[in-house]
Amino acid sequence: MMLNLNKHHRVVIINGDDFGFSHGVNQAIITAHQDGVLTSTSLMVTGAAFSEAVDLAQQYPNLGVGLHLVLVCGRSTLPKEQIPHLVDENGNFSNDPTLAGLRYQFSRQARIELKQEIRAQLEKFRATGLPLSHVDGHLHLHVHPVVINILADLASEFGIKYIRLPSEELKLNLKFNRQNLLIKLVWSGVFGRLHNYGTSILKSRNINFTERVYGLLQTGSVSEEYLCSLIPHIQANQVEIYLHPAIEIAGETLNGLPGAGEVEMKALLSEQVREALRVSGFELTNYYQLLQKFPS
Repeated sequence: MMLNLNKHHRVVIINGDDFGFSHGVNQAIITAHQDGVLTSTSLMVTGAAFSEAVDLAQQYPNLGVGLHLVLVCGRSTLPKEQIPHLVDENGNFSNDPTLAGLRYQFSRQARIELKQEIRAQLEKFRATGLPLSHVDGHLHLHVHPVVINILADLASEFGIKYIRLPSEELKLNLKFNRQNLLIKLVWSGVFGRLHNYGTSILKSRNINFTERVYGLLQTGSVSEEYLCSLIPHIQANQVEIYLHPAIEIAGETLNGLPGAGEVEMKALLSEQVREALRVSGFELTNYYQLLQKFPS
């Protein structure tokens, strides 16, 4: 469900995904929080720089931290022996989200192991001592019907109050950027259906979600120019915009295409973006702060 805000009260959460992926991602997220508009982040508990991310988060209490659930293109929390239908010999999930999604849907054993792994990631997050602001997922595998039902089942136990449901208007995106048109058409259709399904599940469990979430259709290129065009046209009052900021460091694996993280980092540090949000009447917040102001 959505929090019942006054129709004139507009709030925006600016989230940086992949916290814990690398030192360069961690530094970008903290810099964008200190000096830019970033208010929230999503932690990969199996990321190479997980421990550093937790230490940094503890130093910045105004940074909302959620779980970035990893079930594709990354490492598992549990060893292969416990989840042999989910990971390879090295404990890595499939790099193909479509194949992973089909396996999760049609393999009974995979579904059993999936619940164990999701629980393990939530437990590892809880062990950090950080308040859990929300849950989202790497490549949005968290909105897969099997996964979102598992999250809904575990919500009460782990205090999950907010789950990201990607939701953005295709027409609005194409008005400002028509690159990757075919991919955008497919994603809009697929994630539109997943949003509808997720809405019914989350409403039935009294789990919150925002009206709109922007980032999917522009993934990897949420630039300063794009945000300055988009923000004045947003009609919703409860909004999340997510990005993947990164500082490229020699020898580190990138969490996106070369240069993409720095483009999105620049957008987060932009005074023009901050001004566009102000003029449009948006208050910067995070999921945790929203729940303190408007308990559901």
